Amino acid sequence: MARRNLFQPPPPPDASKTAPATEQKQRFPNTGAMSGVKSTLKDVASNAVREISVDVIEENGPKDRLSFGDADVATLAQSIKTHGQQVPIMVRAIADKPGHYRIVYGRRRLRALRLLGIPAKALVRTLSDEEAILAQGQENTQRLDPSFIEKALFATELTTSGYEQAIILDALAVDKPMLSRMTKVARSIPKAVIELIGSAHGIGRRRWEELADQSRDHGFDLEQIAATLPFDTAQSTDDRFGMVADAVARMVKPKPADKTTPTLSVKLEDGTPLAEVKETARALTVKLSKAQTPEFAQWMRNNAEAELRRLYEAWQSAQQP
Repeated sequence: MARRNLFQPPPPPDASKTAPATEQKQRFPNTGAMSGVKSTLKDVASNAVREISVDVIEENGPKDRLSFGDADVATLAQSIKTHGQQVPIMVRAIADKPGHYRIVYGRRRLRALRLLGIPAKALVRTLSDEEAILAQGQENTQRLDPSFIEKALFATELTTSGYEQAIILDALAVDKPMLSRMTKVARSIPKAVIELIGSAHGIGRRRWEELADQSRDHGFDLEQIAATLPFDTAQSTDDRFGMVADAVARMVKPKPADKTTPTLSVKLEDGTPLAEVKETARALTVKLSKAQTPEFAQWMRNNAEAELRRLYEAWQSAQQP
């Protein structure tokens, strides 16, 4: 095959191969430009904030925060009434319900807007379930700083719903060991108890893990324990956690200290050490000295089975009346 000089212009294209494209360009001279315009308009529209009636926005889907109280929503509603909705929520269209949307993030803001009876300023996105979870998790992690137990519940709900582990790790910005710890805690402590306690932002992973371990190891019914506690006197969710943890700690029986028995030294009449007998809570150990009485130690090794059975039978005979 002959090489073409790179400094020479390329040969003209084969007319037979380019004719359809040429004809198409003649028929639709602005196809490329229109495609670019449509793409630009789509990008602009996706970033635009729209006003949407709160009546067509649904809240179902995995929750990343424990339920917020009426007072919290009322406070936010008053702020929105005074200053307007400063941060838009994010929604995505529901395919089988035209004109309806599902919340991605901003549930508390949506509740406050419903209380005020005004439309929501929203970003509308076309997202898959996985993309919606990523957006929800990342927005809340960056802006709301959810507590450990809120993340643990969110991770467990996503796992139960069948989301891939990689999606959950990205949504929560955690690694595999931390995800395992989160789901272990959320599955060991009843959700009803967690909801009674609340977000408990001041309670970190270690204290939640300790409570979960104690509950699991001792078989405590945390729901029954929580039902007896005066949560109405607690000033914060951290205090409510403390009530449960203290109640469980009082029920954990301390392990009895091992009773150590002094070692019994067995000697021959001439004072030669023959054996040592040690006793623990789990075993009785007879230790023969190979250094002092090697022949006896070897004989005992060879006859241990018969001698131990003989001693056991003698003990049984002594037990009979």
